[in-house]
Amino acid sequence: MKFAYTILYVRDVGRSLAFYESAFGLQRRFLHESGMYGELETGATALAFAAESLAQSNLEGGFQPADPLRPPAASEVGFATPDVPEAYARALRAGAASAAVPTTKPWGQVVAYVRDLDGHLIELCTPMSA
Repeated sequence: MKFAYTILYVRDVGRSLAFYESAFGLQRRFLHESGMYGELETGATALAFAAESLAQSNLEGGFQPADPLRPPAASEVGFATPDVPEAYARALRAGAASAAVPTTKPWGQVVAYVRDLDGHLIELCTPMSA
């Protein structure tokens, strides 16, 4: 078994791709011509986006979409960076909402949280040493 990708269901896939490119400096792998699915280059696994309508069609019981006006869901996407304050500021300039300012944790890691345009929680953190 191999972890292949994470999919975030969003209102507008193209808008989300553009936001993640601007906010986090990621590169677009592709956007399907339907506009319903796209991926970003993130290394060994892909960060993907699919239209909320696709989730509705895939899941018989429906799903709870992310909502920036409600508390975040019980998941997050994490990005490691040596400069969390700069990454945090860049994300805010691109339109992210602050969820927690950069803070040094007791174990020495610097961590901040933002929310994307759809309300998904994003962690920005310094790499953990092995």
